[in-house]
Amino acid sequence: MKSSVAVLPPFLVLDQLLQSWLLEDIGRGDRTTQSLLSQNSTKGQAKWIAKAPGIIAGLPVAARVFQLLNNQVNLINVTEEGTLCKPGQVIAEINGSLDALLMGERVALNLTMRLSGIASLTSLYVEKIADLPTQLVDTRKTTPGLRILEKYATALGGAINHRMGLDDAVMIKDNHILAAGGIREAITRVRSHIPYPLTIEVETESLEQVQEALNYKADIIMLDNMSLETMSQAVSLIRQEDSRVKIEASGNITLETIRAVAKTGVDYISTSAPITQSKWLDISMRIVQ
Repeated sequence: MKSSVAVLPPFLVLDQLLQSWLLEDIGRGDRTTQSLLSQNSTKGQAKWIAKAPGIIAGLPVAARVFQLLNNQVNLINVTEEGTLCKPGQVIAEINGSLDALLMGERVALNLTMRLSGIASLTSLYVEKIADLPTQLVDTRKTTPGLRILEKYATALGGAINHRMGLDDAVMIKDNHILAAGGIREAITRVRSHIPYPLTIEVETESLEQVQEALNYKADIIMLDNMSLETMSQAVSLIRQEDSRVKIEASGNITLETIRAVAKTGVDYISTSAPITQSKWLDISMRIVQ
């Protein structure tokens, strides 16, 4: 797997999200748990067990979910974050107030299963091009409210994060080009407004557009939905004219096509598939008697 850096934001950033998801699930109270148990009255232990193979992602987030309900709950990683697990493998042990374990179970599991599914599919894409210099990057096609965590999961799977939001960098896409009246107009207008050191990326669909993006000094040129032949020609054109320009390929990238795209010589391949097409990794929680 290619090296990547997966860093969770501080809980100062995450806590508001986690609290809102707990509130959504608990509502005015957990009728079942609170009828059976007094708050903090009974200590318990639970195990998380993987029911399918995959890359584990989200255990620190799951631990925080339980701690927001009771700061004495302790989640111990049995399987290291970002590593492969097998069916039947214990991935975590949780100790603490039983009412907190039961109330936090669904939110914590949902997040971990979702993130683990993303990391697992990402790793399959990364493995396809592991021996090539091309890097896999994610996109902004994420679940509203979950972007920061879903992009953490793609990084755990070995991908590189593309921009987190619209304020990270300039990406002039087809609709921007149409709205501005052309690539020249779009780049010129944007460059006069953005602060240093934001980069400018331009989406292109033809060799003519690639040449125009080069003429007006785009920092990154995206080759969108091009045939392999056209993409190879575009890479040669860019390398000959300006070696500093980074090249990104995008559009209909699959596990079957990603290697051929990488062999054209692009620096990056962007795809939403690891996030939009991933299946949740099945994990269950079992209370230990």
